[in-house]
Order: sequence, then structure tokens, then C-alpha cells
Amino acid sequence: MYNTKSKEPVLKQIWRRIKLFLNFRSALLLSSISVTILTGPWVEAQEAKEIISKADAKSRGRYLEQELRMTITRPDWERTLTMKSWSKGTEYSIILITAPAKEKGQVFLKRVKEMWNWVPSIERLIKIPPSMMTQSWMGSDFTNDDLVKESSIVNDYDHSLLGNETIDVSACWKIQLLPKPDAPVVWGKVISWVDKNFNQRKLEYYDEEGTLVNTMYLSEIKVMNDREIPTRMEMVPAGEKGKKTIVEILSAIYEKPIPDSYFSIQNMKVVR
Repeated sequence: MYNTKSKEPVLKQIWRRIKLFLNFRSALLLSSISVTILTGPWVEAQEAKEIISKADAKSRGRYLEQELRMTITRPDWERTLTMKSWSKGTEYSIILITAPAKEKGQVFLKRVKEMWNWVPSIERLIKIPPSMMTQSWMGSDFTNDDLVKESSIVNDYDHSLLGNETIDVSACWKIQLLPKPDAPVVWGKVISWVDKNFNQRKLEYYDEEGTLVNTMYLSEIKVMNDREIPTRMEMVPAGEKGKKTIVEILSAIYEKPIPDSYFSIQNMKVVR
């Protein structure tokens, strides 16, 4: 209602109320925009981290036993290794080379932040320093870090959602991982494609200068024990024609408890 007894003309009263209403609407809109600007990136980062966490938990499990075959391809030669691996979360893992005869019996152990290599042919135990985590594992295109997962793709990186893309007809989230300050990581940047079933389907690894170093393709999704996972991982070094390394998962057993004592230096010499 408008005050007809007021000295202020009715039209002027109407206009004043319209301006108050418009100012209120603008304030609400500005508030909404501010909240979106302030929370949007944080929400996306949390979503991206959750996607990576679920994918990592699915592939790794709490406990995992595997039989693997690695094929290293070079322009003029090719060789194959077979191995067994056991892991407990992100803290413990042990890898036993089972073939060929030349490398058979070699063992790699990770305990929290330490990595060891037992070489039975010379009966020598070698501690692998953090500076060697970027080095090639057994002459392959995988690094020591790739195999024993010293760094955590969940805890050692900040995550951001870049969008959606299709990999091998599968709709995927595209997520960027940038290392946190002082995190013990090998790469300057990682781009990961994760499908809607939380399987990683492709990863690109970049050095600190932003140059692409390796690309890993994950395919041949099969049921392994209690879950569907990619069973073929192909690592291809950038700009090196004719070079690649393929790791195939031959068998996998998830969630069969493994005691901490299994991941000991003493067990490296007897594990079979």
C-alpha cells in the first residue's frame, strides 16, 4: 500500500520501492556469484580427489596378490619377465622375479618410505635411495616409483577436474594432478583419465618443465577376483619410436590378509 497522505508523490513512492527491490535482487545475485566463485574450485578439487581415491582403492585394494608378465620391447630386441607381487595398502609391497633364469629370485621390497633390492646371484642386499626412484625398473619403461608406488596419487598431489573425454568408447573424467610442495614425487604433472566405473584408462606423465615423458594406456578390462579392472598396462615413452613396455595381470587375489611381518628384509631371501 502506498501512503496517499504523504507529501511524496505516489509515483515517486512506487519508483523508490522498485529501486529497493532491484537493489535487493542484485545483492542476492552478487552473493550467489561470490559463493560460486569461492566454492566452485574447491568443490571440483574435492570431486577430482574423490574420483582418483576411488580408482586407486579399486585397483590396489587393502591387500593384493598378483602374478604378472612384463614384456619390454625395443627396436631390435624384446624380452619377457614374470613376477609375483604382494602389497598391503600404500605402505608395503614386495615383488619377486620368477623368470627368466638370469633375474629369477630377485626381490624388491618397499616398507613405508624405504626400498630394498635382494640380488641372490651375488647375495647382496641393496638399499635404493629416493634419488633412484626415477630410474628404469629392470630396464623397462616403468620407473622404480611406478612399480612400488612410493608416492601416493591421492595424498601427494593436488587434483583438479579438467573435463570429460572418451577413451576407447568409455566416457572418462580428465583429471590433472600437480605435486604438493615437498611431496616425494617423481613427476612434475600427471594427467589421468578415469572411467565412470573408476578404472584408470590413460595416464600422461610430465617432468618438472612440463614436457611429456611417458604415456600409459590401460585396457582389457576383466573380472579379477571380486572386481573388474584393466589387466593390460602399456607404457610408451614419448618420442622414442619402437619402445614400449607392457604389463599383463595374469591373476589377482584381493583382500586376503597379509601380515606386516611378510614385508621384511628377512623374508626377501626366502619368499616364493
